[in-house]
Amino acid sequence: MRRTEMTPEEQNKVLDAWETSARHWDKHRALIAQMFALLTSSLVKEARIGMGQKVLDIGGGSGEPSFTISGIVGPTGSVMYTDPVAGMVKTAQAEAGRRGLTNIHFKRCSADALPFADRTFDVAVGRLSAMFFVDPVTAVRESLRVILEDGYVSFAVWGPKEANPFFSTVTDVIDRFVESARQDPDAPDAFRFAAAGKLTGILQNAGAKNVIERQLNFQIKAAISFEQFWQLRTEMSGTLREKMAGIAPAQLPTLKQAVADAARRYFESGTMSFPAAALIVSGKKSARSQIDDPCC
Repeated sequence: MRRTEMTPEEQNKVLDAWETSARHWDKHRALIAQMFALLTSSLVKEARIGMGQKVLDIGGGSGEPSFTISGIVGPTGSVMYTDPVAGMVKTAQAEAGRRGLTNIHFKRCSADALPFADRTFDVAVGRLSAMFFVDPVTAVRESLRVILEDGYVSFAVWGPKEANPFFSTVTDVIDRFVESARQDPDAPDAFRFAAAGKLTGILQNAGAKNVIERQLNFQIKAAISFEQFWQLRTEMSGTLREKMAGIAPAQLPTLKQAVADAARRYFESGTMSFPAAALIVSGKKSARSQIDDPCC
């Protein structure tokens, strides 16, 4: 039987890792926004976000897509940024203040226990957050509960690992140096919903209607060197930090060189360009949804 819930100890471990990552995501904020800009715009389009809407961002991390959506909904609309990690909320809120964005509100909360009334928002979105939900079905049900009838929920997640060398180029090499326990396919992980239809099934199980899954192929591009890429990846990922902590310092130069050799073809132009694949899964809240109609 597949496990559907994390233990409290596992939940705390995940949150602690993200708490440590928060300052690194803040440090690399502009670069991350640039690398994933097409993913953000595609999610916004799929969720049909427009002027004047009230949008819920679930697991907003360092601030995207909330910052982008803020400009789209304009002064007559609003964005509710949420994240369970205190450090992420703090840095995103500070950045919004620096940018003078007054239509974003911030709330620290878990996706599976949203502290909002039924039918509060027009749309709910999550960019690269659904993979880390403690209880994905409950989280999707919650997102449907808090949106208006006929509103949309849309989640962007990573596609197959082999189609995303931005990640695998590093992890495949490190896994040759560090013995890793077999990964539970339902545990929080970047590729938890990489299999076609997996997240689609969860949305359908949660009560979403007209569920559509689209694959987005794009390039993760930035004018950075391999050294900058190495720093970015090893700082952003709690999983990588944990694995590298188990590697003898004397082995690190050999490991880094192996990653550089594997990544060389993605830096041939003098800047970084990785092919990438993501899935955008969207569903609609039915006017007669069981989510907020207990009589049916």
